[in-house]
Amino acid sequence: MGKKIEEQLEEIGEDFQVRILEAALKGNPDSFDVLFELGNAYTQSSRYEEGLEIDRRLIRLRPDNPIVHYNLACSLSLLGEIDESLEELETCFMLGYREYNYVISDSDLENVRMDNRFAELIERYLHSGKRPG
Repeated sequence: MGKKIEEQLEEIGEDFQVRILEAALKGNPDSFDVLFELGNAYTQSSRYEEGLEIDRRLIRLRPDNPIVHYNLACSLSLLGEIDESLEELETCFMLGYREYNYVISDSDLENVRMDNRFAELIERYLHSGKRPG
C-alpha cells in the first residue's frame, strides 16, 4: 500500500514540474534550458509525443548539440520510430557523443536496440576510433 502512495506522490511531483516549466516557457518560448527540462519532464511522465515536439524545437535551436540529438533519438525510439531514431543516434555520435555504455543500457532506446542496425552503429563508433564518413 505504501508503494502505491509513493507512486501517486511521484506522479503529482512530475505533473507539478511540467506545469511549472510550461508556465516558464510562456514567458520565454525559446529558452533552451526550459525547453530541455520540459522535454525531460514530459518523457519522465510518459508524455512521449509532447517530448518529441520539444526535442524537435531544441534541434532547431541547437542543431550541433549532440545531447539534443541523443534526446531526440530517445523520443523517437519510445514512439517506435526506429529508422529516424537510428539516424539521430548516428548524428549525435558524429557530433561527438561518446557515452556508449549509457546508450547501450538506456531504457528509452529499448525499441531501437532490437534492430540489428543498432549494434552495427555502436560497433562502428565504439571500435573504429574514427568517425565514419
